[in-house]
Amino acid sequence: MARRIAAAAAYGGGGIGLLGGVTAVLLLTEVSHAKRVVGGSDDPPPRADGRYGFAFARRTGQPPLRLAFLGDSTAAGQGVHRPSQTPGALLASGLAAVAERPVDLRNVALPGAQSSDLERQVTLVLEDAELLPDVCVIMIGANDVTRRMPPAKSVRLLSDAVRRLRESGCEVVVGTCPDLGTIEPVYQPLRWVARRLSRQLAAAQTIGVVEQGGRTVSLGDLLGPEFAANPRELFGPDNFHPSAEGYATASMAVLPTLCDSLGLWPEEAPETLDEGILPVATAAAEAAAEGGTEVTAARGPWARLLRRHRPATREPAAVSGSTDTSSPSPPPPSGC
Repeated sequence: MARRIAAAAAYGGGGIGLLGGVTAVLLLTEVSHAKRVVGGSDDPPPRADGRYGFAFARRTGQPPLRLAFLGDSTAAGQGVHRPSQTPGALLASGLAAVAERPVDLRNVALPGAQSSDLERQVTLVLEDAELLPDVCVIMIGANDVTRRMPPAKSVRLLSDAVRRLRESGCEVVVGTCPDLGTIEPVYQPLRWVARRLSRQLAAAQTIGVVEQGGRTVSLGDLLGPEFAANPRELFGPDNFHPSAEGYATASMAVLPTLCDSLGLWPEEAPETLDEGILPVATAAAEAAAEGGTEVTAARGPWARLLRRHRPATREPAAVSGSTDTSSPSPPPPSGC
């Protein structure tokens, strides 16, 4: 199914029917209940843009790396109250620690965004030729599922965004569509439907991103089995967005791939389990079923599948203005 969606995206196909034989009345009842229970938040996410690891500039004299964040409410950090709790801040801090140089973060993600908003976001990121990002992180897909965007269109829009960023010389890491079946107040059969749709989209996103030279990290189970095991701790008050602890878990799933895209992660790091070279569709399907799994391009229709153990993290200090003089959180891995 992921291959069919990706092929439709590549060749301009329309929507693909992913489900059949499900009673419409029962599903509509479940959707209505889920909307009442799963709140969502109208509060704007905290702004975390600024410089992280500022002390490294004085110590090493190296210019800052530039990190851009694109996507939806998860990328923006919806649901937490401090800038330091957002995934952008956590990853900027972690990248600064591993690279031992400052990192400038710019986040253009928009709560509620679908993949159709990526064109605008990419244009914002690339508008200043003198400040092009070194690496971009994209988290997108959940709203495409909940608002029923045709999956082929969703993948095509994401692939176009990745292509534009790669053509500008930027590395790209995509956090694929999270497993919406982990949302606690959603009951069967909607839970099964949400899981099926989101995992199929995640696998198809992986195929499209890898074909454009990007890398993906599976956000299955909202970036890790911890969400399924501890939903009350790792989801925020609205029962939909991650809590501060949830964002920390998610960010540390992405950090190794983010660093590796810039050549900063040891190839034989003890945290990495190399599952080898697989057909890209097979790697995509396996990654969609397990959170934190990385897929990157190999040769032709092949991809490399990596399973990483996430490093621990501490919350970085809050950003003030455009500089952050605090010490970045996670220590660099051995060998860096």
